[in-house]
Amino acid sequence: RDCLTVLPTGWGKSLCYQVPPLVTGKATVVVSPLIALMRDQVRGLELSGYRAAAMHSGMEFDETLEVRDRLLAGEIDLLLAAPERVLTSGFLPLIAKLADQDRLGAIAIDEAHCISQWGHDFRPEYRRLRELRAIAPGVGMQAFTATATPRVREDIVQQLGLVDAEVLVGTFDRPNLTYRVMARPPSKEGAAAQAAAAIDRVREASGGGGAIVYCLSRNDTEEVAAKLRDLKVDAKHYHAGMNPNARHKVEKDFSNENLDVVVATVAFGMGIDRSNVRLVVHATMPKSIEAYQQETGRAGRDGLPAECLLLHSPSDAGRWTRLIERSGEESGADRSATDAQLELVRQMRRLAASSECRHAALSEHFGQAYTPPDGSSDGCGACDVCLGETKPESESQRVAQILLSAVARTGQRWGAGHIGDVVRGKANERVREMRHDELSVYGLLSARAKGEVASFIDQLVAAGALEATTGQFETLRFGERGLAVMKGEDEVSLALPLGVKGGRKAMRQGVAKATPALEGDDLAMFERLRGLRRRLAEEAGVPPYVVFSDATLAELAKHRPRSRGAMLETKGVGAKKLELYGDLFLAELTGVDSE
Repeated sequence: RDCLTVLPTGWGKSLCYQVPPLVTGKATVVVSPLIALMRDQVRGLELSGYRAAAMHSGMEFDETLEVRDRLLAGEIDLLLAAPERVLTSGFLPLIAKLADQDRLGAIAIDEAHCISQWGHDFRPEYRRLRELRAIAPGVGMQAFTATATPRVREDIVQQLGLVDAEVLVGTFDRPNLTYRVMARPPSKEGAAAQAAAAIDRVREASGGGGAIVYCLSRNDTEEVAAKLRDLKVDAKHYHAGMNPNARHKVEKDFSNENLDVVVATVAFGMGIDRSNVRLVVHATMPKSIEAYQQETGRAGRDGLPAECLLLHSPSDAGRWTRLIERSGEESGADRSATDAQLELVRQMRRLAASSECRHAALSEHFGQAYTPPDGSSDGCGACDVCLGETKPESESQRVAQILLSAVARTGQRWGAGHIGDVVRGKANERVREMRHDELSVYGLLSARAKGEVASFIDQLVAAGALEATTGQFETLRFGERGLAVMKGEDEVSLALPLGVKGGRKAMRQGVAKATPALEGDDLAMFERLRGLRRRLAEEAGVPPYVVFSDATLAELAKHRPRSRGAMLETKGVGAKKLELYGDLFLAELTGVDSE
């Protein structure tokens, strides 16, 4: 039957369309927008003995014909294809023929949030996918996504024309992820230093793994990567403007674990299924909570602990606003679609500025109540708020009144940066030119750091005391609570960031962890197994995770199975992979050469 399935990244959406063909004997066609992911999925399935193939623009014509013939001959159980390919005059008759012969079990739509203008990654071409219903009226259409609010879920069902759809929603919370939010320094050097500190912290806690640093622009990726290299971090940049060969090499090196740190625009990672990404850094605030959930979801796909660090500045929302406005004007998009995207930016800004548990805030945004692990009264134990890395500001009301008064006395037409300069007593040219150094609020927060004041302004926006206007330049004005707070008739609570606590313990080690922590001989064995996996992956021309995940290697290193039967009991080891790799890994585990 028709259905919409919403599950977090890494929680098994693919199984929902991979398993049925093995039961029904009918093929499934999967609409997927990501060529790189198609390739990896197909190769991984083939290594597991599964009959899969893909059709995309990177294939030669004769390769496409071969896949078509195999599909018609019943030699393919799962076919992945891009939406542009599915909707061509050559592909639609293929779907119709399979449906007429009752050999098409389902049509699966991956990344289904792309069909909704209320989603964070709206793609107009997805709207045409409902045409498939007319081509194959008796075939179930099944939509899958990792990020969909109740409003987006309703829109997906409507836009795809799903009939009597079963809507299945998993738990949005990713308990193995630790979320942190920090104010970003104004310089690229400062942002790179924060990212480098996080990379070092995570390496100490986890012993390795990959890291992705997301930036808003192509120039930002190059500059931050260069600054990271200055800090002795082996990092490469990645963006769509690069030479295709150079871009592909970065992508391949990261997938194959020959490179651990990539600084990229957000397109990177969508087609990368590396399971042991231990850190995702946003060097700029994402454009929506949905985007944040999906991008951070690339961390810890193996169920082991990982960290997600968000660095933001009050100016980030303004940058996104200008980009969205410009994109809407250039594309001629309906104004309601632009307004919907701008509202997503505002929601993300409120999340970044809030001082409530990050796990709870994310769950509640997607319409789910959050229950801390083990019913703990201390919160999630896996975000900066619940780890005690923030504390209540003792002078919240005074600070709020100063900032609101500064906004009022400067005419409610200046941005956060200028307001911060005024209250911190910075007599720069613009402040002197506007005679704002003569205001009574001038210098009242001179003892406060720039990042603190910027954070307080964002928190006032999140609390509804201030509003950030849209336009070419963001300005601050009173929100619905602004006047009452300034007069002392309404109270707000502000939080002061303290910085990361706990060193090795700063990444939670106990919740939803697939394996115990490895130390001593077990850790040494884990590294030897990783070396073997890398060699086998290079020989097969696949990313290492396709051979075995880090979680599987950790379990092997911990329990040291000594027979094929015992190895088969390890999570992630199936009959086909035991046949391909069992003897080689047993030889490494037992110290006995395999024949």
